[in-house]
Amino acid sequence: MKVAREEYQERLAKTKESMAKQEIEVLLITNPANMYYLTGFDGWSFYVHQMLVVIDEEEQPIWIGRTADANAAKVTTWLREENIIAYPDTYVHSRITHPMDFIASILTEIGLSSRHIGVEMDSYYFTAKCYAALTQGLPDALFKDATLLVNWLRIEKSPVELAMMERAAVISEQAMQAGIELVNEGARGCDVAAQISYAQFRGTPQFGGDYPAIIPLLPAGERTSTPHLTWTDQPYQMNETVILELSGCYQRYHAPIARTVQIGKPSVSMKNLSSIVLEGLHVCLDFIKPGVTCEEIEAVWRKTVERHGVFKESRLGYSMGLNYPPDWGEHTASIRKGDKTIIRPNMTFHLIPAIWSEGESFEVSESFYVTETGCRTFGNVPRNLYVKESMPMKEIEEDKNENSAG
Repeated sequence: MKVAREEYQERLAKTKESMAKQEIEVLLITNPANMYYLTGFDGWSFYVHQMLVVIDEEEQPIWIGRTADANAAKVTTWLREENIIAYPDTYVHSRITHPMDFIASILTEIGLSSRHIGVEMDSYYFTAKCYAALTQGLPDALFKDATLLVNWLRIEKSPVELAMMERAAVISEQAMQAGIELVNEGARGCDVAAQISYAQFRGTPQFGGDYPAIIPLLPAGERTSTPHLTWTDQPYQMNETVILELSGCYQRYHAPIARTVQIGKPSVSMKNLSSIVLEGLHVCLDFIKPGVTCEEIEAVWRKTVERHGVFKESRLGYSMGLNYPPDWGEHTASIRKGDKTIIRPNMTFHLIPAIWSEGESFEVSESFYVTETGCRTFGNVPRNLYVKESMPMKEIEEDKNENSAG
């Protein structure tokens, strides 16, 4: 499954339209997801500085990066070879020179030194030193903040993107089922994470998996009071709660999902909490349709759960899909109070109405896309609190061996 060159060209044309609205003549992109979106560039090279240069009057962007990664651009993108420019390895992690010095010299050489230049100011991959080097090397340029220019174009998915997310969802289901099956008294979190990762990478006989932007999140016990903890090597204990949040990934597209497992008999309060959260989730999914706003979705959730005395401070969800580490979110629309983004067909979100507390915590989530009349979830994992009775270690080992052989 590949994106056609024509789709890349359409994406580039829309990017230039947004640039024109913001009076940007040259756009400098360092976000690897945005590079991928516009060109298909796909390499684990974002730990060194690289850039995609979009010029308003040019047919193709220019990729500039490390010499060792230039062939990755030749292999994975639709760019002409002359639009792939490499800087010498002497610029890599140097205390003397910086890759942005090289990039500034290239922009000067091709006559862009005094243009209106947009940069992704708030990107994980664009540092303060990057900006300082560029402004020093291009003193006559007018720099503008173009942080989310491409991200907002990515919020509505094409048919091929939705198909990729459907495949990611199948992998998510398999990984989640593997995790739920193995969470038992005496099992180690690291062993559960290993089997989840195996399922994520292996994929299906029809299509394989990619590495996800976020590793499996597996807090257990008191660690479930916060969402973004991973696993430990400690065995799970009877009466512990274990939260699993993960995503399959197919060609950099994600479909995250979360579920909660209770080892041993759940308390009455835990049953009540899970019931309330699930009610809120279902009400939201029934409410979502084109034309409503993100804050209206959150209001429906809040009205539903607060009458039961349940409150949630963090956002209810966010747009997601294509991305690289450290996040599968798109950093655009959030389902929360004050976000007036209007929901449109083919938008995709991770709806995560979870409650984390120092008492009892319950997490459940669904990835969905907006249809012409409502929304559809990508995954098909039953929504409930999973209750696991004690299982002898021998059975746990047998389960792991069968999973590995599968």
